[in-house]
Amino acid sequence: MDQSFIYTGNPARILFGAGKRAELGAEIRRLGCSRALLLSTPFQKSDVEAIAAGLGDLAAGVFANAAMHTPVEVTEKAMAAYAAAGADCVVAFGGGSTIGLGKAIAYRNDAPQIVIATTYAGSEVTPILGQTENGVKTTVRGPSILPETVIYDPDLTHALPVAMSVTSGLNAIAHAAEGLYAQDRNPIASMMAIEGIRALKAALPDIVPNPGDAVARSNALYGSWLCGSVLGMVGMALHHKICHTLGGTFDLPHAETHAVMLPHTVAYTETAVPELLLPVAGIFGTSTAASGLFDFSAALGAPTSLKALGLGADDLDRAAELTTTNSYWNPRPIEKQAIRDLLQRAWSGSRPE
Repeated sequence: MDQSFIYTGNPARILFGAGKRAELGAEIRRLGCSRALLLSTPFQKSDVEAIAAGLGDLAAGVFANAAMHTPVEVTEKAMAAYAAAGADCVVAFGGGSTIGLGKAIAYRNDAPQIVIATTYAGSEVTPILGQTENGVKTTVRGPSILPETVIYDPDLTHALPVAMSVTSGLNAIAHAAEGLYAQDRNPIASMMAIEGIRALKAALPDIVPNPGDAVARSNALYGSWLCGSVLGMVGMALHHKICHTLGGTFDLPHAETHAVMLPHTVAYTETAVPELLLPVAGIFGTSTAASGLFDFSAALGAPTSLKALGLGADDLDRAAELTTTNSYWNPRPIEKQAIRDLLQRAWSGSRPE
């Protein structure tokens, strides 16, 4: 093998399988903790309150105000709730918004974290925190940000709405696709990326007509774990920079933005390193990875344009400016006019070739 690389695996404990949520109490004790603050979004408040009731004295309380893009002001309220409850760990139940809040708390006070993942976000296995303050989303990395335990119980994803399942799955695929051309890519992460994309490509078309398909739900959760693990191992590039800009500054929905942007950011980069994205084109059976991803997304009924997400045409210049300010490394250099053209195509929803 004629290559050189560095591989660093993240030390996460994974509990995967139907019914694994029943092991939450044992995991809290295994971490040496006894007072868990349970986190969720308002939408999942009743679910997390039921979990808290089942935990009995192990539950210190519930904070159900997690919000998209992890606003710092919400984190500050959660920190106050953590202190008032006398908590010694956090349990994040849900997707990226709740997981982000748990990470934000741990980043500030090093609280042990357990995640019960109910979407395909993948952020539960990364040491990365994206948080928003004054309309600007920034990211930080650190060992305290990585959750100690992740519980993947496919049964909990059966009720995930089809539209959210699709965009969350495409968000996961974005993590893996970008990992294939990351500056610090390595063969282990690339194998996981390809397997994760393959699993989601097989699972999502079965979930759309039959959301209760247990095999498809398990495969999708397995794929999202692999894709998220890739994001946790290697650096981010153009795709995540654009999505952080669109989400943090223009408040576009997280997973939907990733779904729309993925074919376009891949198309931009694929011209420079087509060989690195050849496995993706092969999975989708298309001449390019970008066209395969676009067709797959459209066939699943996902949004395919920024216009459909509510971004105005007059926002594109500013989005291009912000994307090219302190830009991430990318195999194809990030140039302002080229990014502005990319955003125009994504806004209109044109198919990459």
